[in-house]
Formats: sequence, structure tokens, C-alpha cells
Amino acid sequence: MTDCVFCKIVSNEIPSTVVYEDDVVKAFLDLTQVTKGHTLVVPKKHVPDIFAYDAELAAQVFARLPKIARAIRDSDPKITGMNILINNGEVAYQSVFHSHIHLIPRYDASDDFSIHFGDHSAQYDSAKLQAVADSITEKVGD
Repeated sequence: MTDCVFCKIVSNEIPSTVVYEDDVVKAFLDLTQVTKGHTLVVPKKHVPDIFAYDAELAAQVFARLPKIARAIRDSDPKITGMNILINNGEVAYQSVFHSHIHLIPRYDASDDFSIHFGDHSAQYDSAKLQAVADSITEKVGD
């Protein structure tokens, strides 16, 4: 895709700080560095989001995540955890519409990163949960 910033990074038209690269993915430091070592893993094939992956691409991309995550973790003894995030769609904070996976090292509870999950459990009894599950389950085979 000619106007995609990540496609340009993959093709080396735009410089990046690469931490890993092979024939399927390129992993490079995110310019924002939410925490030190914040890395993006980008499939070399342009796909806009997770919904566009086929099984083969998903297997290839996700098979590389543990290796890259361990390398990040092992690069600094102060890293005690890691958030692995994929934002899909503008409402989910996706800002570049070439699928990418954020590997965000965590140092301690006071580093500058948080995720807030709202608790809406009071709105769902077992019947409502089952209805949601059923609507998802019937689409899994598609």
C-alpha cells in the first residue's frame, strides 16, 4: 500500500529502529516509547487489522511473539511484566491502519501506562452471558 507508513517502514523507505526482522514480520521500537522498549510487531503483508488475517498469516505472526517478547524482557532486568495489545478500529485506538502488535514492557505499577477495564458484571446474569456466548459461538464456524 503506497500511503501506509508501516508499509514504508517494512520496505525501508522510512527509517526505524529494528529489533527483529524476518520474511514475515518486522519488529521495531515505537517512537512513543510508552515504556522503555515499547516495540511494534508488524506483518510485512499489509493487512488493516486482525479481522483481515487468514489462519496462515495469524499462525506465522503470532508464532514470533514469544521470541520477541522474551528478548525484550531479557534486555532489562527491571522488566517485570509486559502488556501485549492489538488495537482494531478507530474506536479501539488504532491510529495506523496496518495491523500491529504492541509489546509494552512493564517495570512497576507506577510506570506511565495503564489499562482501565470497567466492571459491568452486575448487568449480566447467567442467561444474558449465555445469550452473548451463543451469538459468538454460532459465528465461530463462519
